[in-house]
Amino acid sequence: QVQLVESGGGLVQAGGSLRLSCAASGGTFSRYAMAWFRQAPGKEREFVAVISRSGGMTYYADTVKGRFTIFRDNVKNTVYLQMNTLKPEDTAIYYCAGKTSVATTLLKDYNYWGQGTQVTVSS
Repeated sequence: QVQLVESGGGLVQAGGSLRLSCAASGGTFSRYAMAWFRQAPGKEREFVAVISRSGGMTYYADTVKGRFTIFRDNVKNTVYLQMNTLKPEDTAIYYCAGKTSVATTLLKDYNYWGQGTQVTVSS
């Protein structure tokens, strides 16, 4: 059973960048498709990006496409989310999540979750 710990959140001005990390332990990392979700105050948790077990496939929400990049290092057991050109509407708690087998964009499919890291983008 894999445990996930996010880091890298913080306060940044609009137009700036942040890189989130999610370190996995307790499982064979390459068995897990990994995703990032986010939850803004008063809103439901939503899909941001997903990467396949090998890293060969990625998929993004339309709201972040072209600005965010998900990638992983299966040696370091870590998945990353590089966030560029940040906007105030990107403000949320960001969660990484993992599931075995194929990658999906559905929150309900993910069994393993981190505790979240806060990202705040000021205008």
